[in-house]
Amino acid sequence: MKGSLRHEFETGLPAADVWEVYGGLLVGDLIPQLLPEVFSKVELVEGDGNVGTVLLVTFPPGTPGSEFFKEKFIKVDNENYIKEVLVTEGGFLDHGFQKYLVRIEIIRKKEKTSIIRSTIEYEVDHEHANNPPVVSTSGLATIAEAITKYIKEQKGLE
Repeated sequence: MKGSLRHEFETGLPAADVWEVYGGLLVGDLIPQLLPEVFSKVELVEGDGNVGTVLLVTFPPGTPGSEFFKEKFIKVDNENYIKEVLVTEGGFLDHGFQKYLVRIEIIRKKEKTSIIRSTIEYEVDHEHANNPPVVSTSGLATIAEAITKYIKEQKGLE
């Protein structure tokens, strides 16, 4: 069984400003600081923020399910502001998913605003097809809001 979910968040910020955070490793450094209830730690396993980069993401103690997951950057498009990361170990793969991919697109709207479009694409194995694991964009929505607020604070806009 395959599926996808999407969330969009209007930032009120230029796309280039949002991509500065999402496009490389900075987003992984910021999430544990801004949202320790979502991820307690994000560690660089290998890479420099480009395709092939691997991160180890640790959930806060007491989070139901897995303690961690590893993700690999499989696409980083600095011109079109698109990043795709694939979970390669742990996390959702421990709970019936065969594939779990997150795509972040920073879409230019007008001169001074953009949209963070977060898409989850997934495949569930046959034994979970009738009772699929829960998939939600709520975590990505929370991250988009927190990162937008952070950028606005850094630029003195809030």
